[in-house]
Amino acid sequence: MKLEQKEKSLLFSETVIPDIFFAEHLSQIPGDFLKIYLYMVFLAKYKKDIKVNDLSKKLNLPIKSITDGVKFLEEHHLIIKKTTGFVVVDLQEYTLNNLYKPNLTPSKESIQKTAMNKARAKAIDHINNMYFQGIMGPSWYNDIDLWFTKYNFDEQVMIALFDYCYNRSALHKNYVQTVAEAWGNSNIHTWNDLDIYCQKHEKLNKYKSTIAKKLGKRSGLTQYEEAYIEKWVLDFGYDLSIIEIALKRTTFKQNPTFEYINNVITDWHDRNLKTPQEVEAFVEQRNKQAKDIRNLKSTVAKANHKQREYDNLDFLYANIPVEKGEVDGK
Repeated sequence: MKLEQKEKSLLFSETVIPDIFFAEHLSQIPGDFLKIYLYMVFLAKYKKDIKVNDLSKKLNLPIKSITDGVKFLEEHHLIIKKTTGFVVVDLQEYTLNNLYKPNLTPSKESIQKTAMNKARAKAIDHINNMYFQGIMGPSWYNDIDLWFTKYNFDEQVMIALFDYCYNRSALHKNYVQTVAEAWGNSNIHTWNDLDIYCQKHEKLNKYKSTIAKKLGKRSGLTQYEEAYIEKWVLDFGYDLSIIEIALKRTTFKQNPTFEYINNVITDWHDRNLKTPQEVEAFVEQRNKQAKDIRNLKSTVAKANHKQREYDNLDFLYANIPVEKGEVDGK
C-alpha cells in the first residue's frame, strides 16, 4: 500500500526554520549572509540546483558577497560542502549530537561537585530568564559550563558577564567569549575582583577623556593612543598628576606625538621615578643641566669669536709693509 501526500503549490507551501536557529545562530549572521542562508534553505526543500551567478542575480548581491556568505555559513556549520554542491545542515540533529555526551558511571569528582553545580544551575537559570526570555539556546549551556571551568568564575561574575554584554546589545557568543577571556586574563574570579577591575577601568576611561581634551583631540583617541595611556596607567602605575607633567612638555613642541610623550614617560619609569615630586625634581635638574650647557656653549663661542678677532689683527699687522727707517732704527 503506497501512501502519498499531495504537494502544495508555491502559494500555499512554507519553508520551516527550526527555533534552534533563532536561539543559536540568528544574532551571529550578517544581513546579506542571512538572505543567502534563507534562500538556500528554500531551494534545498525543492532540491534545486543553483549557481553563484544565479544567486547573485536572484538576491541582488555582488558575487563576492555570495562567495563570502557561503564560506561563512560553511564555517558556522549551517551548510556542508559536498562534491556536487552543498547540504543544508539539520540544526536540530546537529545540536543534539553536540549536546549528547553519555555518562553512565558518575565519577566521585562529579558527586563532590553537586553543591557547586546547584549554585551554577541557579545562575544559569537566572541568565536564561533574565537575558534570553527563558529560551536560551542549548549550546549556551555548554559554553557557560566551559567558562566556569576555564576562567574559574564564580556565579556572580558569570551573571555580570552576561549583564555587561546584554547592556551593550552584544549578546552573541563571539563577543561574550572575548569579554570572558579578557576578564580571565585579568585574573577576575570573584565579585570583588570584578569590582576592583571595573573601578580601575572607569578611572582609566576618565584619564583617556581628560588627556584627549588637554591635547585638543576632539575626534577622540586612536586605538594606538589609548594603548599608550593604558601602559602608563596599568603597567607603570602612573596617575594623571604625573602624566600631566609630560603633557605640559608638549607645549615646547610644534607637532607633539604620542610617541614623544611615551618616550618621556617611559624614561621616567626606567629611572624609577614614582611620584610627581620626584619627576618635577628630575625635570628641574635636567633643565638646569641644559641651561648650564647652553651657557657654556655661549661662553666658548664668545671666546672663539675673540680669538678669531685677535688672529685677524695679527694677520693684518703681519701684512703691513715695514718702512725702511723702522728697520734701521731711525
